[in-house]
Amino acid sequence: MDWNKTKTIFIVVFSILNVFLYSLYVTQRSETLNVKIQGNVSIEDSLRFDNITYGELPKNNEDSYFVSAEIAVFSEEGLASLQNQAIEVEDGTHLYSTIKKPISLNDSSGEIDFNSFLYDYVLHGEQYVLWKRNDKERKATFFQHVSGQPIYFNQNAMLTLYWNESDEVIRYEQRMFGEFVSFNRKKDVLPPLQAINTLNTRNYLKPDSKVLSMKLGYSTLAQLTKTQVFAPTWYIQVELSSGELEDFFINANDGKIIEFQSEKVEHKEE
Repeated sequence: MDWNKTKTIFIVVFSILNVFLYSLYVTQRSETLNVKIQGNVSIEDSLRFDNITYGELPKNNEDSYFVSAEIAVFSEEGLASLQNQAIEVEDGTHLYSTIKKPISLNDSSGEIDFNSFLYDYVLHGEQYVLWKRNDKERKATFFQHVSGQPIYFNQNAMLTLYWNESDEVIRYEQRMFGEFVSFNRKKDVLPPLQAINTLNTRNYLKPDSKVLSMKLGYSTLAQLTKTQVFAPTWYIQVELSSGELEDFFINANDGKIIEFQSEKVEHKEE
């Protein structure tokens, strides 16, 4: 690692975060911990009143750090190691791969297994986790992760894979970040039940909803040219009484609800 370069990144990041995080912490943390819990009504009773149900919640012992990284530039050496692929790279950071001889995704039992392909044919494929699989369009979206925690909807941390009717990979697109650096001391993570209550008291949850799952990941906090800073973020999936699913994201430090502008990824035209 280039220590001088890393030190410069730290200085810039800390300068921005010191001002930004202090103002957020004072206002939003206070707001989150006191939202609409009137009198002696507990969070459990407040959720029960609206018939908001939930199963087993994550343990509230997650480590919480801000992390930063630079957008990765694919090296010639790395690209040369990719077998059975025709590669194009835009701006050094956006990789397009066309598989010369389609590669089967099926495992020995005939089920689709993405991991084998990611590990064997994608640069740093082990750094991606599946976000969504669309069998109708025959494509899957993966998010780059930090120690198992995905970076939600950052186009520079995504991989999209496409397959044919025979469950064979025909192409993929990839962007990624380089080495992640954690900084700032450990922060308190907003408890899972408090995160759910934040959604409810701000009228994001509809009555009779059920919380299906919660997972801690990261979302983009600040972008400094090629360097970006990420904050711990709760992902909460909710099932409505109609059976429809809704996804919510909450900053796990200050309780701010995050609304991503778009979940679409730009794809190269054929």
